[in-house]
Amino acid sequence: MGRFSKMHGLGNDFVVIDAREAALDMTQARAQAIADRHAGIGCDQLILIGQSDKADVSMRIFNSDGSEVEACGNATRCVPLFLGRDVLIETKAGLLDAKGVEGGASVDMGEPRLEWGAIPLAYAMDTLAMPVSWEDLPAPVAVNVGNPHVIFFCDDMNGVNFERLGPMIETDPLFPARVNVNFAQVVGENHIRLIVWERGAGLTRACGTGACATAVAAVRRKLVSGSTRVTLPGGDLLIEWAPGGSIRMTGPATHVFDGEADWARF
Repeated sequence: MGRFSKMHGLGNDFVVIDAREAALDMTQARAQAIADRHAGIGCDQLILIGQSDKADVSMRIFNSDGSEVEACGNATRCVPLFLGRDVLIETKAGLLDAKGVEGGASVDMGEPRLEWGAIPLAYAMDTLAMPVSWEDLPAPVAVNVGNPHVIFFCDDMNGVNFERLGPMIETDPLFPARVNVNFAQVVGENHIRLIVWERGAGLTRACGTGACATAVAAVRRKLVSGSTRVTLPGGDLLIEWAPGGSIRMTGPATHVFDGEADWARF
């Protein structure tokens, strides 16, 4: 039997497994089976905490479809709560410094990548005003915050069909590594409403890296300045970024329950 914790950040939920003492072989099929909400434990992402020779711990992230990804902002906020201390985390996106705050955590997410090849895109173009779009969506912005994001700033999101457009854009050949699709609307001074179709997970209640990428895109487009409140279906995140600097994300993290499972069954 192996232990796990069920956690979430603004409703974006995780199965967190501590594999520092007993390594767990995680395959795409096993991660997908654990994440299944009907036959498994159920989660948006599976988080595997391991040993690291570069940081306090390592973190591997698997989407509900079993694919492994580089970064997850909401999960990163859960790690200091899971471990009970501030922590430097090794991820495929780099080293992330996460510190506990009342009700959650604040994370230095590093500097965004803005070059077309770093997103990555299939060919060269301006990532601030991409000369492409889908149906009636406006021309988007592309940002990499450890994983790839495309952001559409809509005048009114009420008529946007997220469930149809999200997977269409995620798998477009323009994005060779697929992409997280962000639908955003500026609703007040330094205040953005955001819906995210996550690569490999679909619509989730919150996406921390999506909030970071969207705030960066909004600053670059001069739609906001300074600290930005990003409102997702699960709640609010505070994102701070200035050009040339790293992104600071602050928001809630919640421990739901602990459990045990026989990993050989998955």
